[in-house]
Amino acid sequence: MVAFTLFMCISTVLAALPDQFTELPSNTGGLPHQMPTESFSGYLNVTDTKSLHYVFLASENDMHKDPLVIWFNGGPGCSSLLAFMSEHGPWVINDGEDEIVRNPYSWIAQANMLYIESPAGVGFSWGGTENDLKHFDYSQSKDALAALKSFYVKFPWM
Repeated sequence: MVAFTLFMCISTVLAALPDQFTELPSNTGGLPHQMPTESFSGYLNVTDTKSLHYVFLASENDMHKDPLVIWFNGGPGCSSLLAFMSEHGPWVINDGEDEIVRNPYSWIAQANMLYIESPAGVGFSWGGTENDLKHFDYSQSKDALAALKSFYVKFPWM
């Protein structure tokens, strides 16, 4: 039984690894910027023809005890990567600058962060049909719930 449980834990962790990334490239030709924590970027399936892009960053403090903050930028129509790269992510691009720099006030100091680009058609999120790109409050809330369920399938330990 212990071996089976260990196998399931390892299998669960490995299932999320294809989305893992470890660095952000330098846009000025310098060395890449190493991510300070476990970091993932990929897609959360909403329907067979619609997926929302996400970036998930583990807390620098304690991934298993710290809260999960789920971030949707407003709009609708504004990518959540705006907040990731200019507000409270681990790296930011300051106004008037060309290079990303470490953010000393990043929210991952005390929380796990999940950035979801919503609705489909915003940022890297996509829909395969014309109807997938038509949105209203109720459809967006259904998509958000489906995306969160997909997230917990990928990251059941959260």
